[in-house]
Amino acid sequence: MALVESQLLKPGTELIPFELEDVNGKAAASAELKSKLLLVVFTCNHCPYAIASWPILIELQNKYGSRGYQTVAINPNNNPNYPDDAFDKMKPFAEKNGITFPYLFDANQSVAKAYGAQCTPDPYLFKDGKLFYHGRITDNWQKPELVKEHSLEMNILSALDEGPLPEKTIPSMGCSIKWVV
Repeated sequence: MALVESQLLKPGTELIPFELEDVNGKAAASAELKSKLLLVVFTCNHCPYAIASWPILIELQNKYGSRGYQTVAINPNNNPNYPDDAFDKMKPFAEKNGITFPYLFDANQSVAKAYGAQCTPDPYLFKDGKLFYHGRITDNWQKPELVKEHSLEMNILSALDEGPLPEKTIPSMGCSIKWVV
């Protein structure tokens, strides 16, 4: 597992449209995910950084979903060397972990490439279709009890006009996306 930091996308960048299959094999398009705040997060089933982020992503969806916030997770790891991330493993993973928001499969990795995603997790928060935040989820992925800054949640609250932004944006970090060459 190679540790990689995300390459920060410029705030104000327009949402890059996508249409991908969900865990049930049904098409899901970004145009159908209309909400004031849309979190597009590239993630997967096997990476320890991604596994640590799933409970936070689920909690944020549960906490802010009724207030115009929507999460969509995208698995870009369609690489035969990483069978835990295969499409057929996504639905059981989602069910086991209580994931109720869309979990999509980027079979040809074109969406991850379009976003410039580098690692899992790599979150992009859009407000009214424009990038508001692209950075880390918290300041301590290994020990949730020691988190001092909930960076993503602070940005959600700021986007909802309910709180200040963090002092600076720190890139997300995690396992590299498993690109098929």
